[in-house]
Amino acid sequence: MADRSATMMTLVRPARRYLPSYIAALEGGWAPASRAGAREQELTALADDPDAVIARLNNNVGPDLLGFTRFLWDGDFCGRIAFRYHPGQTAPPPDASGHIGYGVVAEKRGRGYATAALRLLLEEISGLGLPSLLLTTDPENIASQRVIIANGGVRAGEEMHLNGGRPIPLLVWRIGLPR
Repeated sequence: MADRSATMMTLVRPARRYLPSYIAALEGGWAPASRAGAREQELTALADDPDAVIARLNNNVGPDLLGFTRFLWDGDFCGRIAFRYHPGQTAPPPDASGHIGYGVVAEKRGRGYATAALRLLLEEISGLGLPSLLLTTDPENIASQRVIIANGGVRAGEEMHLNGGRPIPLLVWRIGLPR
């Protein structure tokens, strides 16, 4: 059951007013992705051009790729959740292990924030016409599996994914979306 404090958390579009707290989390060791150097790359990008980082997070667009990031916010940065997809396709982009990725800063874990963030993001994207979304978890990441299950996710298989050039096993989960 989600902690009552999760009701105090909301999703916000990245903006300048949230950057000090986001930067503090990065400087404190939180990383926006599991790939090596992600934290350092983000800090460098923020130092070089914070507006470009905000633009990228709000509109993660590439060739035929759409997506965006939301910050989890309870008065401070709590983590982030990102959505990416190819319009007209139901599979996740080939360079992503799933449609959605999320992470919560260590000191905010166990409060139901990830479960609430995924629910809020699903509500936000429900009108896009996708029948379902695929998410992946490490087999050992029981907390993330619980987040997905709490949001209607069902196990859809396993796959190997390259992380830093090395294959790692991932569990695949499917969450249906209303049309």
